[in-house]
Amino acid sequence: MLQVSFIRTRKEQVIEGLKKRNFPEKDLQIVEDILQLDDARKQVQAELDQALAERNTLSKEIGDLMKQGQREAAETRKSRVATLKDAAAMHEERKKQLENQLEELLLRLPNIPHESVPFGKTPDDNEVYKDWSKPLPQLPPDALPHWELATKYRIFDLELGVKLTGAGFPVYRGQGAKLERALISFFLDEATSAGYEEIIPPLLVNEDSARATGQLPDKEGQMYFVERDNLYLIPTAEVPVTNIYRDEILNESELPIRLTGYTPCFRREAGSYGAHVRGLNRVHQFDKVEIVRIEHPDRSYEALYEMLAHVESLLDKLELPYRILRLCGGDMGFTSALTFDFEVWSAAQQRWLEVSSVSNFETFQTNRLKLRFRDADKKIQLAHTLNGSALALARIVAALLENNQTPMGVVIPKALQPYTGFEMIV
Repeated sequence: MLQVSFIRTRKEQVIEGLKKRNFPEKDLQIVEDILQLDDARKQVQAELDQALAERNTLSKEIGDLMKQGQREAAETRKSRVATLKDAAAMHEERKKQLENQLEELLLRLPNIPHESVPFGKTPDDNEVYKDWSKPLPQLPPDALPHWELATKYRIFDLELGVKLTGAGFPVYRGQGAKLERALISFFLDEATSAGYEEIIPPLLVNEDSARATGQLPDKEGQMYFVERDNLYLIPTAEVPVTNIYRDEILNESELPIRLTGYTPCFRREAGSYGAHVRGLNRVHQFDKVEIVRIEHPDRSYEALYEMLAHVESLLDKLELPYRILRLCGGDMGFTSALTFDFEVWSAAQQRWLEVSSVSNFETFQTNRLKLRFRDADKKIQLAHTLNGSALALARIVAALLENNQTPMGVVIPKALQPYTGFEMIV
């Protein structure tokens, strides 16, 4: 959530940033509406403060007058105190109304893009930040897509998932289950070796947690909701892991904080249809290892590029061709200031598959989280948050199966073999 002070001092920057995000022109009035509501809130606050100050002064005078036996003067002031009490209550109620209206508008505003974010409306407008420089793997004409390899080698079963739950819930089995578990362990070990503390968080979060990291109200329709308990199944470990530090004031010496967590992730993916969502390309439940960082504002972009390097190292070790995209304004997530997507090459499908997003949210999440730190001058300020997929497994599995298929079976990358216990899926 943007700070009102930021909107007030950088109004034109905010408007231009919203335009870069393709925010509807007719809705840009929201910026002025926010400032007007804030002005009204300040006015009511001033009137409330004035009423309370006068009431306190009169209350003290009443005590003195009573001691001096000036009952008539004291009663006059009591009458005024009663009036001021009613006025203060009215101002307090009006202030709460204005604050609620202000928060409602602020929650509708996305983050302002970093200056490096390119203009654009669709994924086609994303910028290739780093392209794959080597030849892409070439497969024979009879190569199979991963969903057919899954049937051939009994790796995962989508139809069984339909029987147990519904479409989009794969069941991994045999060597496929071991491959999934191996990838999770490999990604977690790589993260902890890089200095991230491992977290096992809950898979359900309350409304406050979902709102604090920006899933609500923006992605409400994409999350599974347990109505009876008012809890949400997490769409990513980012939500519970980042919320560990909600309502916290850290010392500057505690920064940076690096956290990693493995969780299943649950997404409704409403409206996803077509050939490009076959197999593991788009599912409702998938495993993912997330990395989260809480950083000093002065070095959050340095941290962002460190996270990019970490994800790159994972893909290099898995021997997967990849490219990195800098997302355009129209394709970025609601909460992000700058996002890079990693895509791996699916040789059998002849297309790129997104496997990771790495983002800097600057103060957008921490303003909602009330996640602050005390700097060297004892001044309290908002920290920056970042996160990234390191990595999302479903499409990683798809690419590994397709790119490494041979007539004898599917070859396991060397870095992963100590985790699987086998060199080939047969």
